[in-house]
Amino acid sequence: MTRVDARFVIVGGGLAGLYAAHELERLGISDHVLLEARPFLGGRIQSLTPQCLGPVEDPVRHDRFDLGPTWFWPALQPELDQLITTLGLARFEQFEVGDMLLERSPNEPPVRTSGYTNSPPSVRLVGGMAALVEALRHRVTSGRIVVGRQVCELRREGPHVVVVSADSAGHLHELRAEQVLLATPPRLVHEHIRFSPALPASLARQWRDTTTWMAPHAKYVAVYDTPFWREQGLSGEARSARGPMGEIHDASMPDGSAALFGFLGIPAAMRRGVPEETLLAHCRGQFTRLFGPQAATPKAELIKDWAQDVWTATASDLAAPAAHASAPAALVSVGDWRGRIVGVASEWSPQFPGYVAGAIEAARLGVQSMLLTGAAPL
Repeated sequence: MTRVDARFVIVGGGLAGLYAAHELERLGISDHVLLEARPFLGGRIQSLTPQCLGPVEDPVRHDRFDLGPTWFWPALQPELDQLITTLGLARFEQFEVGDMLLERSPNEPPVRTSGYTNSPPSVRLVGGMAALVEALRHRVTSGRIVVGRQVCELRREGPHVVVVSADSAGHLHELRAEQVLLATPPRLVHEHIRFSPALPASLARQWRDTTTWMAPHAKYVAVYDTPFWREQGLSGEARSARGPMGEIHDASMPDGSAALFGFLGIPAAMRRGVPEETLLAHCRGQFTRLFGPQAATPKAELIKDWAQDVWTATASDLAAPAAHASAPAALVSVGDWRGRIVGVASEWSPQFPGYVAGAIEAARLGVQSMLLTGAAPL
């Protein structure tokens, strides 16, 4: 009998992959391997401390800023809310007190207007959304987690799935599994993984055509000693038709540094040829234009262009709309792959495709479906 290296292989070490591993262990299943192409876990969740701020001794790490997803909504996303509560993570509501600023056209000065409060409120995690990734990682105590390993092929051999992956040196490795959980966005699965035999053509098209959340986006964060805009009665929120950022928010951390962040409104294809230093200068200039001369000299700044991240975006995403796509089918209903693979990344979530809560929902549903189908011969 051909050896089986793991009952389950999880492809992707973002939130969905880690939660899938957590769910398996919660159900008493320790025989799993997680493979992540990046050299670190978290996927599109990246909460960073600028180097100039130095090491953060407080284990809560207040001075970390989200370059990926930032918010969740407890009233609308109870499953995610319960997980965060169970993990004991501290939270706080997005700061929205005060007026907001509008740049209605490229030729008009910014105008001040009454702000609005989200209802239900947007909520953030102390230490950034990466605090959730880290807490889950500590809960996954069985199985194996391997980073720097890109899965490039899934191949059926008899009753098993052979998972072929490449390390950073280009060496190939094989694992034999009973079932595979795809915790990588559908379009990236289609782009990077070869299936033998091929997936059903209609399903492959669905996965190819599902845009990846964050892929067209870029975020800029500027860090300051104090939230000086609040002293002006401003919330830190702004909308701009002039740019380069179209949407801006207060990114300050409680008991940490003050910060502003914005989503760049320049299309990904246009950003591609612009040097990072040029983008940084234009973003600083916009904050100065909006919030005054104190904004011109941040003590640190960060920019993340997800469209240039090979593990997030494909060429198709450069012209993709910056919107959440509808969830494609997660399961193969007929043929050789039925009951062997399932999509569990956030884009496969029925309720919250692309959101943090979607990663939790899709992973839970994927684990349940694989346990229901089992690995009986097809």
